[in-house]
Amino acid sequence: MKITLAKTAGFCFGVNRAVNTVYELLDENKKVCTLGPIIHNPQLVGELKERGVRTVDNPLDTKPDETLVIRSHGVPRACLENAKENNINVVDATCPFVSKIHKIVSEASSKGHAILIAGDKEHSEVIGIIGNATTPVFTFSDEAELSNLLEKHPFLTENAVTVVSQTTFNEKIFKKCCIFLKKVCTNAIVFDTICNATALRQQEADELSRVNDVMIVIGGRHSSNTSKLFSVCAANCEKTFLIETADELKAVWFKNAKSIGVVAGASTPARIIKEAIKTMSEILKPEDEQMEEINTVQKSFDEMTDEEAFEASLNNLTSDQKVVGIVLAVSPSEIQVDFGRGLTGYISADEYSFDSNVNLVEEVKVGDELNLIIMRINDQEGTAMLSKRRFDAIAGWDKIVAAKDSGEVITGTVKDVIKGGVVATAFGVRVFIPASQATATRGESLEELKGKEVSFKIIEIGRGRRAIGSIRVVLREERKAAQSKIWETIAIGDRFTGTVKSLTSYGAFVDIGGVDGMIHISELSWQRIKNPSEVVLVGDTVEVYVKDLDTEKKKISLGYKKEEENPWTIFNNTYAVDSVAKVTIVSLTAYGAFARIIPGVDGLIHISQIANKHVAKPQDELKVGQEVEAKIIAIDDEKKRVSLSIRALLPEEATEETTEEVTEEVTTEE
Repeated sequence: MKITLAKTAGFCFGVNRAVNTVYELLDENKKVCTLGPIIHNPQLVGELKERGVRTVDNPLDTKPDETLVIRSHGVPRACLENAKENNINVVDATCPFVSKIHKIVSEASSKGHAILIAGDKEHSEVIGIIGNATTPVFTFSDEAELSNLLEKHPFLTENAVTVVSQTTFNEKIFKKCCIFLKKVCTNAIVFDTICNATALRQQEADELSRVNDVMIVIGGRHSSNTSKLFSVCAANCEKTFLIETADELKAVWFKNAKSIGVVAGASTPARIIKEAIKTMSEILKPEDEQMEEINTVQKSFDEMTDEEAFEASLNNLTSDQKVVGIVLAVSPSEIQVDFGRGLTGYISADEYSFDSNVNLVEEVKVGDELNLIIMRINDQEGTAMLSKRRFDAIAGWDKIVAAKDSGEVITGTVKDVIKGGVVATAFGVRVFIPASQATATRGESLEELKGKEVSFKIIEIGRGRRAIGSIRVVLREERKAAQSKIWETIAIGDRFTGTVKSLTSYGAFVDIGGVDGMIHISELSWQRIKNPSEVVLVGDTVEVYVKDLDTEKKKISLGYKKEEENPWTIFNNTYAVDSVAKVTIVSLTAYGAFARIIPGVDGLIHISQIANKHVAKPQDELKVGQEVEAKIIAIDDEKKRVSLSIRALLPEEATEETTEEVTEEVTTEE
């Protein structure tokens, strides 16, 4: 026989907080009374009664030496005001989620809104909510009752209406009511105030009751959320039974059953759940198998956590769930703190920091104050599990939400590259950045972002504390701002360090800081080239200057060639008229030969200057590629022309024999 215990079984945060409040007061030797039963569990109420806790129906019934505790359901505003006027010592243990509803109703009422409440009008929580309104209030329990209500009071469909729900209201029914309401009441403002823990309990009860033969619901019969769990289970599982204690279990319920599901109300103490599990195991198993079953379920129970409920409710946390702890002791694996609730608090290394490599002993000292979140309380052992990491995450989430509203640019680090994008962390919060928003242009590698610090904006906040960011938006805004700045100040002659973005057959486009300019192919080199890639490649960093501007068409012509690399500048710095240079013949014409003096500067050796004799054609004396010495006899800087002479370096007179030898040598070389 398999027994499955719901992970969300047992005290919710609000109930746990109220019960602990009473125990803390008792531990301080104070006399306590509660306004109504502290929770809808007669067993626990009976235990408290044995310790002297009284239950009163009116604040005025409080004795002068007693402290009045307001239970988690909350009370009407007038009740608290009455207690204050009569100097009654009051400790308000209203569940933070219920207090939130009070605030919503109070603010809406002050604006003149009528109030609609989905819930049981006789329930103490709903009575407390009603008591925080100053405008007409109406309650409904299902879609039919809501329809009748709107038909009976037509002004509700025409005027401003605020809608809330009892924290333990059935989630499915509330959704149906909201759909109907939106069709007929266009001015309705709806707040889904069903407690996240309640919603999770109902969801898990629904899932378990669909796959188990028997469902056991544990909780007080007067507990609203326990009743809701019973209704959810009974709708799916014919054999659904509600018990308050293990004594009510009957062996006949489990006949022929192969699996049992167990859920428990938010006001059910842990020990009652454990006793029920143990009793079922004894009924179903031989003695030698009982302990195995008990241990398995016990482990499941001990390890169960409101993690999912806690994460889902982070947005609604109040100051009561946030505490300051004073460090009492530190070990490599955990921190012990006093947080002022009469319990010993523990923080594991995992719950201290987002950094898995953190060294607690080095980072934390006895006496340090830490901002913490209460995760789980073990009322039996008097301990509490706390989290600094989650407190930081809440503060971080608030910053993320604020950044979305303000459009602020935030900085984070890319931790992972996943399918469809990257995940960055900022303020301890994971932010998903889709591939389409991760780079300036599509097709860029995402892997290069991993581990890098990036700037982005939050463009969407989704359900379940999910944030979506965009790096591209920031890059485009930065580029646009840079463009505006450049166009405001740019002038011909300005110099920039840019990046080659693309190449064409006629030039290279360079990003000079938000604006692209073009280097024409003729400006890339002092020498003739066929393609820009002979000089620069995409991604190269280049030094450029502005040659020309067209502000109307937003076009910039850039220069790249440096004057100090100008062949004519080098030539003039190296040579002058009458200088002798070793030159290379590069071409031959009918009237002479062109010789390369330096790369980029050629000179003409006129046919009359090739030799000290008559030359019929240059080819008779010279050939392409031949190196000869020549004298510079003229320089025309304006026309960029140089005249050379080999003859000027030869003897003025040459014997016929010598001439014949030279001719023979040239002929042989040819």
